[in-house]
Amino acid sequence: MDSKTRTELEAEVLRTLIGHLNKRSDVQNIDLMNLAGFCRNCLSKWYAAAAERRGLELSKDEARQHIYGMPYGEWKEKYQKEASPEQREAFSRVMSDPDLTT
Repeated sequence: MDSKTRTELEAEVLRTLIGHLNKRSDVQNIDLMNLAGFCRNCLSKWYAAAAERRGLELSKDEARQHIYGMPYGEWKEKYQKEASPEQREAFSRVMSDPDLTT
């Protein structure tokens, strides 16, 4: 497979992942972090970092809006729930293990 085709496929996969996460607003970021070691915020940071490496200016808020499909504050207000003690405990374990986080 040539590089251009691979890039196009990877871009399509990312768009599909973002769309899927936007449809699954019931899935909390803390659950994603606890299970996969990354969340929507990680995706937005990676997106902004990729833009920066290419010399493009993209604010944290702009990157988050791209990933969340709306301003981050609006998403939090509509969908984010208070984390349970169990979720916070699992998150602490994930964050203390550098092999489990991005």
